[in-house]
This record gives sequence, structure tokens and C-alpha cells, in this order.
Amino acid sequence: MKVLILLTFVVLASARPDNHYDKKYDNFKVDELVSNSRLLKAYALCFLGRSKCTPEGHDIKRWIDEGTETRCAKCTPKQKVLVAKFIKALMEHCPEEWELLQKRSDPEGKQTDELKKFLDEFAP
Repeated sequence: MKVLILLTFVVLASARPDNHYDKKYDNFKVDELVSNSRLLKAYALCFLGRSKCTPEGHDIKRWIDEGTETRCAKCTPKQKVLVAKFIKALMEHCPEEWELLQKRSDPEGKQTDELKKFLDEFAP
């Protein structure tokens, strides 16, 4: 009986779509964030570990390195658009923080070309 319960759990766990980040962020109001330079900078400082994070910022901060390396492979299509908009806003309005984030996430600049393609595709 224990084996049957364990096998059931394994089947259910493998059937769950764990290949994406939490979909609760699919409707994150990124336009409000990127239009507020003070808030945008606060998120950037959170990601850099220089200030406190909101609960959303804390979750997203955990995904930054993996997202950079995989071109946001675990992001839903909506999340890819949100991420691209956020990055473009950082590049434009908080270039110093963007540079620090980029150096932290991709110190050797290996992902620069992929990031450009990602931004061109999801935030043209």
C-alpha cells in the first residue's frame, strides 16, 4: 500500500507543470513599475541586495541568475514580456543599477547577444 501511495505521489508530482515560475506574476503591473523611476530604482536596489525587497521583488530576485542564463526559459510568455519591459526601463532610467545588475548576473558578458535578442523579441 505504501508503494502505491508513493507511486501515486510521484506520478502527480511529475504531471504538475513545474517548468514555469509562479504564474501569479503573469499579471504583475509592470507598466506602473516602469513609469515610476523611484519604484524602478527601489526594485533594482532590491535585486542588488542594497535595500529591502517587496514580496514580489524577493521572489523575482531568486530567479534573476537562472533567467539570465536560460533566456527566461521558465518564464511564461506573459512573464517574458514583463521581464523585457522591466530590463528596458532599467537600461533607460537606471543605467548605473542596470550595469551593476548585469555585472552581477553575467560578469563576463556571455549573455549580451542573447539578451539583445530577448529584448528585441519580447519588448520591441
